[in-house]
Amino acid sequence: MRETICKCECCKDFSRGQMSINIIALKYRAHHFSQLPLIISSLFFDMADWGPVIVAVVLFVLLTPGLLFQIPGNNRAVEFGNMQTSGASIVVHAIVFSGLITIFLVAIGVHIYAAK
Repeated sequence: MRETICKCECCKDFSRGQMSINIIALKYRAHHFSQLPLIISSLFFDMADWGPVIVAVVLFVLLTPGLLFQIPGNNRAVEFGNMQTSGASIVVHAIVFSGLITIFLVAIGVHIYAAK
């Protein structure tokens, strides 16, 4: 459903997708003409949400076992920058990744919008 600024009937029809661009031009009254370029551009340039993609990539890189830290380490509980990994550390980092991505995307709701 498209969002509109105005709440009149022709705008509601447009937001439900029940009007074409030609009908919009005919139905709009004078107070709508200032919003017409915004609405026409929203037909062709919908906004894409890049927040989940960026958060997932950053967390994936930062939580790669052995890159910055490794829990559990090969010789200690936590090792920093050893560039090694183990099965246990992959599981621990996967659980931490899942928890953090859930917090950032669901609880906080990170959104970064860019035009398509």
